[in-house]
Amino acid sequence: MQPFIRLTAIAAPIDEPDVDTDMLIPVQFLRRPLSAGYRNFLFFNQRFNADGTPRADFVLNREPYRRARILVTGANFGCGSAREGAVYAVLDFGIKAIIAPSFGAFYTSNSYQNGLLPVVLPDTAVRGLRAQMRASPGAELTIDLPSQTVIDSAGNEYRFEIERLRKEQLLNGLDDIGFTMRHAAEIAAFEERLAAEMPWLTGNALQPLVRKLREP
Repeated sequence: MQPFIRLTAIAAPIDEPDVDTDMLIPVQFLRRPLSAGYRNFLFFNQRFNADGTPRADFVLNREPYRRARILVTGANFGCGSAREGAVYAVLDFGIKAIIAPSFGAFYTSNSYQNGLLPVVLPDTAVRGLRAQMRASPGAELTIDLPSQTVIDSAGNEYRFEIERLRKEQLLNGLDDIGFTMRHAAEIAAFEERLAAEMPWLTGNALQPLVRKLREP
């Protein structure tokens, strides 16, 4: 995944709280391959009419929010199931970060694993940012991960917290597996030393005993 360091982009306001994963991507699309374009399924029931035409009143269907790369949303964003497709759809649409007072636990974890930054700010601050977006459509926000700050269009700064490990992973574009594999040499050395010092713990060391037990 791509490293996340600093992002300056148009932000789109979504006022509703409790946006769940089924709203983000309905269940009927989850078996589609990623090549199908998960961006087409994001907020499907809210973005499209029954005949498939876009709904003009939905924020992401309007300019300039079609080009938004940040969402500023209500509390408990991403609640519901653990479906990773709810993160894929957001990322494939072009969204790189979401600002909310709180997030669903599974959604937070899946976001970090795929390079999507969930930013938690106080509810009053988030409401103020959404008010700025509505007053000045197309206004940009800056999210600086190294300093852990959000900067609004008026230059006000809001600091957010993030776990040290998660921050390091995002800055380097690494999921849990990628982060672990940075220590591949140390892991290999440990396994080699363990096999030499405690051979009874390795599979090969048990084979003679297994063969002995199988003898008539």
